[in-house]
Amino acid sequence: MDELDTLVGQTEMLLAEGSEEQLREYLDDLNISDVEALIDELPEYGAKFIETLSINRAVHVFGILDFPTQERIFTKLSVPKITELINEMPPDDRTSFFSDLKGDVVKQLIILLPPSERKEALALLGYPEDSVGRLMTPDYITVKQHWTITRVLEHIRKYGRDSETIDVLYVIDKNGELLDDIRIRNILVADPETRVRDIMHSRLISLNANDPQEDAINVFRMNNRVALPVVDSQGIMLGIVTIDDILWLANEEYTEDMQRIGGTEALDEPYLDVSIPHLVKKRAGWLIVLFLGQLLTATVLEHYESQLASAVLILFMPVILSSGGNSGSQASTLIIQAMALGEVTLADWWRVMRREILSGLLLGLILGGLGFLRVCTWQAFAHAYGDHWVLVAVVVSLSLLGVVLWGSLVGSMLPFLLRRLGADPASSSAPFVSTLVDVTGLIIYFTVATVVLAGVLL
Repeated sequence: MDELDTLVGQTEMLLAEGSEEQLREYLDDLNISDVEALIDELPEYGAKFIETLSINRAVHVFGILDFPTQERIFTKLSVPKITELINEMPPDDRTSFFSDLKGDVVKQLIILLPPSERKEALALLGYPEDSVGRLMTPDYITVKQHWTITRVLEHIRKYGRDSETIDVLYVIDKNGELLDDIRIRNILVADPETRVRDIMHSRLISLNANDPQEDAINVFRMNNRVALPVVDSQGIMLGIVTIDDILWLANEEYTEDMQRIGGTEALDEPYLDVSIPHLVKKRAGWLIVLFLGQLLTATVLEHYESQLASAVLILFMPVILSSGGNSGSQASTLIIQAMALGEVTLADWWRVMRREILSGLLLGLILGGLGFLRVCTWQAFAHAYGDHWVLVAVVVSLSLLGVVLWGSLVGSMLPFLLRRLGADPASSSAPFVSTLVDVTGLIIYFTVATVVLAGVLL
């Protein structure tokens, strides 16, 4: 019996006994990840677990649940518990939760907040949906540059309990403009009479409240920070974004990108929680687009009907098309990932094209050489391609060279085109690139065959 089975068994026993106090003590002693696992295993008791937990533990558990689970539990909670929960939730978690709820529900919940919290919640919800402003929390500690270390420590003792983190302190002027940030270890090792200005390093890194959330991921990744300040266009400090929110966001972005690369719309909730009609709706759009693309393949085949009379050309169609699709899928995946990591921007399109031309040529030469060798080998042992086998080998090798080069160019440039048009580069999914290259690959293949085999096999 593993640890989870033990947790579930113990919890079911306490539920059967009906002792609320013993259940509360047991749940409060567990890690919040263990309580989350219990909610996954015993979903019918999710609301009861949140009701039973002490409010501090309930808030932390509720914050790490996915939204569908949060929504399911929330509808079963008592009004007093709902009021207590949303009042105790950190502002950034509350904003995230409110953002996913329907507008009329949010209006009812905001009324349950005290005036100061209500104003704060409305301000955070006022930022664009995918902006840094939606991630930030206004709970942080600021200090003035003329303060001594002794005064800073007194300030931390007084207000640190309500702060999201005290790992970093923020230096502001009298107008609220952000001047610098200081890590707590620099405060702890400094002399008590040292002034804040004397330990400022002026290597400030901040986010703008209207920046896209994806930009925040890259800034955190490159600068190894646990928290970053958020400012407006005048440099006035508005809040902070912490690494835990960035990790959740990065996971969501990665999941969405993987789903789009696979040729489907991003799912809004875990796979097993998605209804069949909704799942079909998410997948049908791209399948229809890809199907219509493949119909163009049939049109191309009709155009080259006379060339299809040669059985030799039909034999090599699958390998030609798959090679082009594979090279295009490779290129698109590499560029999409590079864009996501900030390694490649729109300005780099020409550099990428040059690299893909060179790599596409080399890859095409490799596969073209293997194709030529394959024809030669089969001809030597089975005489499979008749008297003109050398020309067949040339057609196969040149077609592979052209299709692989074309696939690399299409796969690498399509993400740039989509980004330029304001779309998500991940939408240039591997199936889409493969379908596009299939159609054009046939044209390349039959054009080469018509030129090389004219008057011989055609």
